[in-house]
Amino acid sequence: MIKVENYSKSYSGKKVVDNISFTVEDGEIFGFIGHNGAGKTTTIKSIVGILDFEEGRVLINGMDIKKQPIECKKLLAYIPDNPDIYENLKAIEYLNFIADIYNVSRETRLDRFRKYADLFGMTEYLGDEISTYSHGMKQKLVIIAALVHDPKIIIFDEPFVGLDPKAVFDLKEVMRKLCETGASIFFSTHILDVAERLCDKVAIIKSGKIVKIGKMEEIKGDSSLENVFLELV
Repeated sequence: MIKVENYSKSYSGKKVVDNISFTVEDGEIFGFIGHNGAGKTTTIKSIVGILDFEEGRVLINGMDIKKQPIECKKLLAYIPDNPDIYENLKAIEYLNFIADIYNVSRETRLDRFRKYADLFGMTEYLGDEISTYSHGMKQKLVIIAALVHDPKIIIFDEPFVGLDPKAVFDLKEVMRKLCETGASIFFSTHILDVAERLCDKVAIIKSGKIVKIGKMEEIKGDSSLENVFLELV
């Protein structure tokens, strides 16, 4: 579970995210929607412990990300919007590096490498240097690496950018199956029709403030998420 309480973040004295709160329950897919510069990525980076913040709390399964950062990070996986990874490594070397960090056993990691690399059509490219990869291939590799330790909380920032249609479909299926096991998924996206079909709950953020939050069916009513978003933002 992710719990954000009265979170604010400022740059140069200006609040870019202002006193927002929300909860992502176990087994739930939660969409975070907003225009460019609304505060989505800033919020995500604070949740995963990359950015410090002045006000509020972020709890990961009841633990404070500021007070227990290592314990929190052991439980979660973060997939950024731009997959900046070690390009001088081969893909399999990078995957093993991530698995080592999380102390994943050799047998378990190989099973998960095989499972997700086969799913995303990456198996034959794992021996290649990452520098030869396209943006979409790097995105797939980051997703595989994020899933290697079987995280209970997954946080995506624009996860579908750069992925081909089959990979988008496969990732959505992975997200649904993870939630069926009790995992929590929190993600930002500009692809509103995907969010509408995939999310249990959604929050719409505008200029650093949440302007609408709730269950998807309650938010969109008889309209569509796109129409609601455009009316609010």
